Amino acid sequence: MSTATATPPARTSPPPRDTRRPGRLRRSWDKHWYAWVMVAPVVIVLGVLIFYPLGQGILLSFTNQTEANQLAEICTKSITGSEVCKPNPNAWEVVGLQNYADVLSGKVGEFWQQFGVTLLWTVSCVVFHYGIGLGLAVLLNRPLRGRGIYRVLLILPWAVPAFVSAFAWRFMFNEQFGVINTLFEAVGLDRAEWFADWKTALFTAVVTNIWVGVPFMMVTLLGGMQTIPSEQYEAAEIDGATPWQRFVNVTLPGLRPVSMTVLLLGTIWTFNMFPIIFLVTGGEPAGGTEILVTGAFRAAFEGIRNYSLASTYGVLILSILLVFSVLYRRALRKQGEVW
Repeated sequence: MSTATATPPARTSPPPRDTRRPGRLRRSWDKHWYAWVMVAPVVIVLGVLIFYPLGQGILLSFTNQTEANQLAEICTKSITGSEVCKPNPNAWEVVGLQNYADVLSGKVGEFWQQFGVTLLWTVSCVVFHYGIGLGLAVLLNRPLRGRGIYRVLLILPWAVPAFVSAFAWRFMFNEQFGVINTLFEAVGLDRAEWFADWKTALFTAVVTNIWVGVPFMMVTLLGGMQTIPSEQYEAAEIDGATPWQRFVNVTLPGLRPVSMTVLLLGTIWTFNMFPIIFLVTGGEPAGGTEILVTGAFRAAFEGIRNYSLASTYGVLILSILLVFSVLYRRALRKQGEVW
C-alpha cells in the first residue's frame, strides 16, 4: 500500500520593490506641499512681472530692433481697399554682442560719461544718507521732550511721493522765482544759475535725493539702535568710557548688521533713482547730469525708439549691480558678517 505525499504549493516571490529613493524635489513636495501651494501664486506673479520682461530684455539686447524696423512685414492698402503685405527689407535681425561692443566702445550713446555721473551721484547720496540718518537716529534715540513729534516730522519727506518732492525742489531752485535765489538776494548775494553747469545741476539733484532718502535711513538705524542691549552702555559707562567712545565701541558695532543691509539697499536704489534726476535736472545741461537709467529711458522712449540699445543699457546696469552685490557679500564674509 503506497502513501501519496502532497507537494507543497510553489512559493511565489513578491514583486521586486523599488528601492530607489524619491528625488529631492519629490521629497520636498511630499513634506511641504502646502508651502509650495502658498508660494506658487507669488512665483507666478514674479515670473509674469519680472522674469519674463527680464528675459525679453536680454533677448532684445542681442538684436538691432528699433521702432523703425520692428515689423517683419510692411502692409499697405491698395486701391480696392485690400491690404498688401510685403517683407520688410530693413527688418530687425540678431546681431549678437554688437550692441555691447558699440555701447562700451562709445560708438553709440554716452555710456562712460553717464557711468561716471552715476557713480558720483550714488556715492554722494549714500554717504549723506547714512551720515545724516545716523546723526538723526542718535539724536532721537535719547530721552527728548517731544521726541514723537520730531520722529513724525522727520519721516514726512519719506511719506511724500518722490515726484512731488522733485517738483517742489525744482521750483525752489528755479533761477527766477525760486525760494533759494530769493534768499540769496535778501542777504546780498547774486542769483545762482543752478542748471547752467552740470556740477551745480547735479548738486540740486543730490540735495533733493538726500531730502527723500534720509528718513528711511534714520528709521532703520533708529530701529537697530533700540535692539542694542542697554547693559552694554552701562558697562562702558562704568568703565569710564566717554560718549564718543561709547558711540564708536558700542553703537557702531551693534549697528553693523543693519548698516551693511541699508548701505547695500541704498546703493542699489540710488543707482537706479530715475525720477529725481529726470524731474529735477532733466539731464541738463546738455546731458551733463544724465545717469545710466535716464540714458536707457531716452533710448527707449525718445526719438526713434531704440529698444535694443535700451535693453543693452538695462542688462549692463543689472550686471554692474550684481557684481557689486557679490563683491559686497564677499567683503562682509571676510569680516565675519553672516549674510
